[in-house]
Amino acid sequence: MTALWPVAAIEVYTSKEVVAVNGTNPRLKCTFSSSSPISPLLSVTWNFQPEDLSSHEPVFYYLKEPYTPSAGRFKGRVTWDGNIERYDASIIIWNLQPTDNGTFTCQVKNPRDIDGTIGEVRLRVVQKVNFSEIHFLAIAIGAACGLMIIVVTVVIVCRHRRKKKQAKTIEVADTEL
Repeated sequence: MTALWPVAAIEVYTSKEVVAVNGTNPRLKCTFSSSSPISPLLSVTWNFQPEDLSSHEPVFYYLKEPYTPSAGRFKGRVTWDGNIERYDASIIIWNLQPTDNGTFTCQVKNPRDIDGTIGEVRLRVVQKVNFSEIHFLAIAIGAACGLMIIVVTVVIVCRHRRKKKQAKTIEVADTEL
């Protein structure tokens, strides 16, 4: 006689999108819930799909302990920041590069939970503005404001002098009559 057991599913949760500055160390958060107790055979797999939709690349693997990639773009740049007992499978990517733009997937397998969702997070890498660019922009805005103040002051002084001159001309005309 064959017994049928209900199949449990694991749920994986990630942010939909993370925007991070080039050169920083973002934490890609991945949490999960499981209807089964945490198994010693629980595994976490992180993969990466570049924006150009070329082949998936392995990023990180966890099975009893963290395994970082031995080759590829993430070699030496990914560390485990999760805690399985707290249902956390997060990682940190060090020294973010523009080529890291793309979609990261977090898959958690907890034996007895054979089906479930795969978390996806889209990472957007933005360029930080160099201090020199900010400095240049501040100077340009300051100079434009200063120039506007000078122009307005010159216009007001010219109008004031013209009114004084007109007043003297009228005064001289009145005295001659």
